[in-house]
Amino acid sequence: MAEALRKSVPPAREEAPDTPRTPPIAPVAAPPPAHDRNAAHNRPRRRDRLRWALFALLPFALIIGCYWYVTGGEVMSTDDAYVEADKVGVSTDVSGIVKEVAVTENQHVTAGQVLYRLDPRQFQIALDNAKANLAQTALAIEAMKQDYKRMVSEAAAQQAQVDLDQVNYDRNAALLRSATVAQSVYDQSRYTLDNDKGKLAALREQAQVQLAKLGGDPDVDVTRHPQYLQAQAQVAEAQRQLDHTVITAPFAGTVTNVPAIAPGKYLAASTTAFFLVDTDHVWIDATPKETELTYVRPGQSVTVTVDTYPDRVWHGVVDSVSPAAAQEFSLLPAQNTSGNWVKVVQRVPMRVHLDTSDKTLPPLRAGMSVEVNVDTGHARGLPRFLTRWFGEARRDR
Repeated sequence: MAEALRKSVPPAREEAPDTPRTPPIAPVAAPPPAHDRNAAHNRPRRRDRLRWALFALLPFALIIGCYWYVTGGEVMSTDDAYVEADKVGVSTDVSGIVKEVAVTENQHVTAGQVLYRLDPRQFQIALDNAKANLAQTALAIEAMKQDYKRMVSEAAAQQAQVDLDQVNYDRNAALLRSATVAQSVYDQSRYTLDNDKGKLAALREQAQVQLAKLGGDPDVDVTRHPQYLQAQAQVAEAQRQLDHTVITAPFAGTVTNVPAIAPGKYLAASTTAFFLVDTDHVWIDATPKETELTYVRPGQSVTVTVDTYPDRVWHGVVDSVSPAAAQEFSLLPAQNTSGNWVKVVQRVPMRVHLDTSDKTLPPLRAGMSVEVNVDTGHARGLPRFLTRWFGEARRDR
């Protein structure tokens, strides 16, 4: 077996002992082309020229920047501004069931247009009841007037009876002194006189009470009597509640959130049914920084760009500037009285009146973000630039 393996292995190649061994030859790199050597040689020169050109342009840039700063500053710009419009939650002061909704979502309505109606039956019943009470009050006042006249007439009749009793009493008193009549007759006449005088006084008091109910005037006009005026006020209140079952638009605008109500829904008094936005009268509420309001005055011209329409421009004027910063009206003003006080630039609300007479411009909607540019007409000027520059240099030292 071993013999067979030896025969199968080929004999190793034998080298001559005197043959010299040649080392491997390293590949020789080819020389770089001529144009690459020129590009590497010219690159530092090109950088030097660019550097010197930038250094040469630096004074011009400083001059241009200083000129822009000194002559600029006429326009105060702020992007913390939004479109605002009159908004009202449509509601009524009576409770009832919605009978009809007369508008649709995002519909434009005019002032006085019907928006929705409540079921008027209960209010109609209350109005009829108030009117019946008014008529009954008028009859009652007329009855009091007639009753007063009756009392006056009864008092006059009683006065005549008292006068007769006085005559009988005087006669019996004279006859009693001459013993012509009995003592009992005298006593009876005196009792009758006193009794009729009491009745007369009672009738007069009743007549005075009735006269007081008539306001001291027995011929008072029924429509001027307090009870009649009270009943008339109840009729007016019932009529007002009936009228308020029909809700109309207080001003022209666009209704929104209309699907919040539907026929058959019960609305409590003062519950907001939906909203009405006055899209025909809009303005801008901006809150620029206090340091930007140095030369802003009411009446200055304003240009407004809206984020929704970046290629359109609106014009207007500064309407007013708030007398206090916005944080003064917050629930918890940032009043830091401790020693680690940090000054924060405040923002002052400013209102801009827009000119929306150009109907070719797209409509503005409340809440849109805008950018306001106010032309103050007051450049920074060289004195302000020097003051600021020297102030910063003094702080750096």
